[in-house]
Amino acid sequence: MIRIYLRVLGALGAERRLAAALMLANAVLAAAQFGEPVLFGRIIDRVTGTGAGGWPGVLPPLAAWGGLGLFNIACGVGLAFNADRLAHRRRLDLTAGFFEHVLHLPTSFHGANHSGRLLKVMLEGVNGMAGLWLSFFRDNCASVVALTVMMPLSLLVNWRLGLLLVVLVAASGSATLLVLRHTEAMQTSVERHNSGLAERVADSFANVPVIQSFTRIANETRGLRRVTEAVLAAQMPVLSWWALAAVATRAASTLTLLSIFVLGLALHFRGLATVGEIVAFMSLAAGLIARLDQLVSFSNALFLQVPKLRDFFGVLDTVPAVADRPGARDPGRVAGRVAFEGVAYSYDGRRDAVSDIAFEVRAGETVALVGETGSGKSTTLGLLHRVFDPARGRITVDGVDLRDLSLAGLRRNIGVVFQEPMLFARSIEENLRVGAPDASADEVASALARARAADFVARQPDGLSTVLGERGRSLSGGERQRLAIARVLLKNPPILLLDEATSALDAVTERMVQDAVDAAARGRTTFIIAHRLSTVRRADRILVFHDGRVVEEGGFDELLRRGGRFAALARAQGFAVAEAG
Repeated sequence: MIRIYLRVLGALGAERRLAAALMLANAVLAAAQFGEPVLFGRIIDRVTGTGAGGWPGVLPPLAAWGGLGLFNIACGVGLAFNADRLAHRRRLDLTAGFFEHVLHLPTSFHGANHSGRLLKVMLEGVNGMAGLWLSFFRDNCASVVALTVMMPLSLLVNWRLGLLLVVLVAASGSATLLVLRHTEAMQTSVERHNSGLAERVADSFANVPVIQSFTRIANETRGLRRVTEAVLAAQMPVLSWWALAAVATRAASTLTLLSIFVLGLALHFRGLATVGEIVAFMSLAAGLIARLDQLVSFSNALFLQVPKLRDFFGVLDTVPAVADRPGARDPGRVAGRVAFEGVAYSYDGRRDAVSDIAFEVRAGETVALVGETGSGKSTTLGLLHRVFDPARGRITVDGVDLRDLSLAGLRRNIGVVFQEPMLFARSIEENLRVGAPDASADEVASALARARAADFVARQPDGLSTVLGERGRSLSGGERQRLAIARVLLKNPPILLLDEATSALDAVTERMVQDAVDAAARGRTTFIIAHRLSTVRRADRILVFHDGRVVEEGGFDELLRRGGRFAALARAQGFAVAEAG
């Protein structure tokens, strides 16, 4: 837990100087607050005749006491003012940093981590750290100084009373530490249940049409209640222990004050303590116990945050599988000549998903990748735009290894239309401009026209300004796909990857979009993944994949005549192989 908290303090980044100044101010505040009861005790002694009597003897310590009180108020206001701003600035900076880091992580990471969980980890992590920074710099830094430095100094005022105070406060703190250690593993279990709760809710919200269609509202609600009951069952023992700790702290407070008072009276009767010292120590004890109570509450808050912060830092510590090499360069706009040279890749390190992939594509050539599901087509194109890097072999663009190019420079030259149209819950125009934010209005209109999307966009209530639903669900599947094609056409990359780009379209729309894709492919290197072989008739070359390898290569009619694996796929789709050519 201490390591996690030290890392939280280390995450202050550019605010470290302000943090150091706040810590120094807290130490000064703790010293000033220690001085208040001591001065008050001296005033009492002078009033009761132990010291010099009358106003001349009382006014100096009284003035010092009043000045110290005003200083404490001003210092506290300044600390609160700056601590608030530090915490909120770092919270927003850290949110942006976490967001950017997650966007750099590979698709394999996102496939293994639910988006609902990542959102929960981000929000709870940054909010938790902001809360810890705020409470530490407002109050708890001064509490730590008071307990570790100022409390031992009380021995200089009266070592007998000081020793009793040190022993009692240390005993109370030790009891709290035992509770922390006892409940740490239990709270980690609670956070696992909370993550499951967030994932289940996000999963249900993402599949509302399925839930309604299959009349599963009651089932999903019951399932969620079971998860909440599990959360509660895991949380209750932790809450019980902390309730016990809270009661013990309050009991310790009463016992400490009573013990200090009784011992003070006994020492006073023997001439070993003045009334002022007794009053000073009662005030010191009350203040230190209040500080200890603050630290107990802070420890409780930190303890509850540790599993969340561990998850947060766990994501931040995840290293992207693909990153720029030292000295990687931006290639500018490439010509588009692509070569795979003995490329192999494995997802699990045991079995190759693709192996010995070797082919070359001329700039401007259109190549189709066909084969059964799982044969390695999507993996091959994923390697091309560096979703992951080859385990063996290399891929070049214009003769340069992809790993020697910057990721941003490479991906700026590649446009991808995914099988599942991925649209933002933003306006149509914002979705189109994802790859070309500076495109002119005429270029936007041209891209829509070539993708056969202009008509349905014009029918939208606000045209290009129409805001789409989550993942574009306010549009039909074919409309979403045509927008995705328009988006990549507007980007105008020299290399185009089409992963089942027409799979969501009806026959009429498919023909329209196919014509648009053919027009867009002119002058650029195009890779097409297709299960429907009718969409690859006009490809310059077809690569047939099987079990992670390229087993056939040639033109459409040529491959049909060979009677091999491609011809078998064609027969399964109703092609009359004997009539081809």
